[in-house]
Amino acid sequence: MIRIGLTGGIGAGKSTVSAAFDECGGIIVDGDVIAREVVEPGTEGLASLVDAFGDDILLPDGALNRPALAAKAFVDDEKRQLLNGIVHPLVARRREEVIAAVSDDAVVVEDIPLLVETGLAPMFPLVVVVHADEETRVERLIKRGMDETDARTRIAAQASEEQRRAIADVLLDNSGSQGELVERARDIWYQRVLPLAHNIRTRETVRVPPNVVPYNPAWVDDARRIVNRLTMACGHRVLRVDHIGSTAVEGMDAKDVIDVQITVESLAVADELVGALTGVGYPRIEHITSDVPHGDDPSQWRKRIHGAADPGRPANVHIRVDGWPNQRFALLFPAWLTANPEVREEYAEVKRAALTASNYADAKEPWFAEAYPKATAWAEATGWKP
Repeated sequence: MIRIGLTGGIGAGKSTVSAAFDECGGIIVDGDVIAREVVEPGTEGLASLVDAFGDDILLPDGALNRPALAAKAFVDDEKRQLLNGIVHPLVARRREEVIAAVSDDAVVVEDIPLLVETGLAPMFPLVVVVHADEETRVERLIKRGMDETDARTRIAAQASEEQRRAIADVLLDNSGSQGELVERARDIWYQRVLPLAHNIRTRETVRVPPNVVPYNPAWVDDARRIVNRLTMACGHRVLRVDHIGSTAVEGMDAKDVIDVQITVESLAVADELVGALTGVGYPRIEHITSDVPHGDDPSQWRKRIHGAADPGRPANVHIRVDGWPNQRFALLFPAWLTANPEVREEYAEVKRAALTASNYADAKEPWFAEAYPKATAWAEATGWKP
């Protein structure tokens, strides 16, 4: 199955998007529903809450009095962390039980209100965040019957909008009507979610025709999400994960494709990562097994490469061995370009010229053959280290 993450602050409209995804065929695993389930009367969760906050958080019938709990749990960070420490593990365990019962070909939408706070965003190949400004959210919560002070307290207790934007592969603005939000959600489902799910199942990668575009500051944020995703997926088996290539050079025009390098101890380790990387949206590109050697032992220019399955964010994930010349050059190259504007402009011209060639990558290779020793000499002269 394919799992995507869905989140948004209280009052942002996440439930509307969740319902739209449900209508499109997604299997919704609702964190709010599970959070209520794990603290029902007679559960381990409710007993733990009573131990932590007192029996005055209970209604006469023994059920949880949510406003009474909120009044105690949201007064400061310590109390909120106590609440989260009780509920989050129970919700996570129950979520996994629910997902285990879903069919293998399903697209599961994990509706998680506190996706930022739990740190789970990188485990998903796609994260959708629903956004609305604070005043709009407060107004909606008041219309639901919530006191304004309580509404603002709840909003303040959750992750900030900046933190949510940082994990968002897709940011859905809900400042308009509900109908507009539903239409945007459906478009995302059919144009991005389903193609992503198909590509992961079939192990296909997104390939885009060469085109050099102006520098986009969003590349840094996109790369950070990819790096976090790869780091979580690969765990201790990788030594480092870095944003490389032209999109890592501030101000440089480039193809709208993020390049990332995973450094490993050996290619055997790289081969162990195929399943993990495919699961988070980066299938292997089988026919590419080496970079073009530049005067060194060709055996040390071998690599593995994976590509993005997400049509909305093309990317290449190069896996290279620690200390090999291709691994070192990948880290050196953006540093060299950053420090040498004249070289940066020269390379930009080479890329533009290569657009008219029959093979974009091959057309750049003569320049790289000359650039490699120059970059290496610069590294030695300046004391640059990866």
